[in-house]
Amino acid sequence: MEGKTKQEVMMKNTLFEGQLVRLVPIEPERDSRNISTWSKDSDYSRLLDISPAVMYNPKLVQNWYEKGEQHEHVFMIQTLEDDRMIGFINLGGINWAAGTGWVGIGIGDPGYRGKGYGTDAMKVLLYYAFTELNLHRIDLDVFEFNRRAIRSYEKAGFKYEGTERERIFKEDQRWDILNMGILKSDWELLQEEHFVEMKSESRVSA
Repeated sequence: MEGKTKQEVMMKNTLFEGQLVRLVPIEPERDSRNISTWSKDSDYSRLLDISPAVMYNPKLVQNWYEKGEQHEHVFMIQTLEDDRMIGFINLGGINWAAGTGWVGIGIGDPGYRGKGYGTDAMKVLLYYAFTELNLHRIDLDVFEFNRRAIRSYEKAGFKYEGTERERIFKEDQRWDILNMGILKSDWELLQEEHFVEMKSESRVSA
């Protein structure tokens, strides 16, 4: 750490790699079976979308991908420890003039939920969005009952910005949707704070 500038600390050796995961392009033939399996997990399906939970077979997943217009910002989440595909993350709705977009994420493998993998994937995507794509703002929506996801998004730097009251109907009940967002300036401040922490730790260990 000693002798490194803030810019050097912020630069990553691998653009799409974090502490726990890497982001890799989706490959329908390879990934369709995983995505199909995840769709059969009720916990995963109920948290993924405002639409009713549905199951997909591998062929439907491949058809969805082939019919899509933009897939360059859809990534699979792969663990660094064993190269296991555990979920996906998507940067969509990009308005290049305004510098905005939204993000969606799902950890399909239940063994990797609540262990920091989703947070790490989100941090990797934000680094890419703000430093490589030069976006100004990223939004996301989350169900009010998904407390684990809310905590994860807050750790990544997202801030609560509003509530859409009783927006969705799940399991015979109306629920709110929470709107969260992060500005590039918010993200840069987090990088500054991380740099200061690293400097402090290096002094203690010296």
